[in-house]
Amino acid sequence: MSKAKTYEEKTEKLITPIIEEFGFELVDTEYVKEGSDYFLRVYIDKEGGITIEDCVAVSRKFNEILDREDYIDDMYTFEVSSPGVDRVLKKDKDLERSIGKRTLIKTYNKIDGKKEFYGILKSYDKEAITITEEETQNDKEFSRKDISLIRLSFNFDN
Repeated sequence: MSKAKTYEEKTEKLITPIIEEFGFELVDTEYVKEGSDYFLRVYIDKEGGITIEDCVAVSRKFNEILDREDYIDDMYTFEVSSPGVDRVLKKDKDLERSIGKRTLIKTYNKIDGKKEFYGILKSYDKEAITITEEETQNDKEFSRKDISLIRLSFNFDN
């Protein structure tokens, strides 16, 4: 297991009780290097959306645990954030919550000459995700292994 994955899993284990105590949901955890800096990011959500005050409350409470546990070797910055409106859909619970919403699917390789598809999320299972394409209004099924990214998408032109 990679160092990043190890840190992410340990963080999720330690922070989940705090997040649940506040009545929030853990959306994602990531440990990434950007330039020469490392970041440990936790994304949280709740019905109606997350506020800055929510992020600060979780951050303050978890900083005590980070100091005590001291399980990350690198110098890093810890951040708590909302996943944002264009959130990446990584887990089945994200997909379930997004049924009927406009999504963008990006694929690793071209399918029918393109790598980006917009449509309404229709269904998903262990193997595939189906959208109703905007261009054709036809259902299009994608194998999960072919998808590099799926996220909510908003059309601000209308």
